[in-house]
Amino acid sequence: KPGVSTHHLDQLAEKFILNLGATPSFKGYHGFPGSICASINEVVVHGIPSLKHVLKEGDIITLDFGVYYKGYHADSATTYPVGNISLEVKQLLEVTEKALYVGLEQAKPGNYVSDISHAIETFVKPYGYGIVEEFTGHGIGRELHEAPYVPNFGKPKQGPILKPGMTFCVEPMLNLGTKRVRILEDNWTTITADHKPSAHFEHMIVITETGFDILTKSEKE
Repeated sequence: KPGVSTHHLDQLAEKFILNLGATPSFKGYHGFPGSICASINEVVVHGIPSLKHVLKEGDIITLDFGVYYKGYHADSATTYPVGNISLEVKQLLEVTEKALYVGLEQAKPGNYVSDISHAIETFVKPYGYGIVEEFTGHGIGRELHEAPYVPNFGKPKQGPILKPGMTFCVEPMLNLGTKRVRILEDNWTTITADHKPSAHFEHMIVITETGFDILTKSEKE
C-alpha cells in the first residue's frame, strides 16, 4: 500500500521465511543484499529493497520470492497494483499473468521446453508488449537456477523434452514499451530502456505423468 518502503516488505518476508524454518534463497546469492526482489514500475527484475523506495498510489510492484527449505529451493513472483492503477498498466498485468498460464498449458510429458516459450510469445504478440529476452524461466531444485532454461519466446519443438519429475519455473516478463532493458550501476536493478512499466509473473511447477502441478500456488489461488 502507499507509504510502505520496499525495505519494510523485505523485513516482513525475511521474518516470515525464517519463522517457517526456511532461509531466503536470494540473500547473499552472488552478493544480492535482500531477502526478496522488490521491483517498482520500470524495474523489470532484481530491485534491491531499500528505505528510499517508498510505494505510492498508482505504482506497480513485483515481489519475487526465493525460499530454501530442507535442501531444495522454491521461487515465485507476482506483480501487484498499489492502489488504483491506469487501465493501460492494468491490462499489462492481466496479459502477463494470462501469458504464464497459456505457457503452462504446454507443460506436459512429450512436449518440448520451447513449446511453452512459443505459446507465450504467440499469445503476447498481438498486444505489442516488449518480451524481455535477457531473463528467462529456469530449472530449480537443489540449485536456485538449473537447466533447463525457459525463454518467453522462440520456435516450438526445440530444446529438452519434458519428462515427469522435472521441476522448473515459468516466468513471463512483459514491458509496456520496448523489450530492451539496462542494468543500473548497482549491477542488479534492471530497468526498461524507455522507463515504461514492466510486469512479471512466475510459478514453479513439476511435470507429472499427465501434465503439471503448480508448487507455488497460494491458498487463495
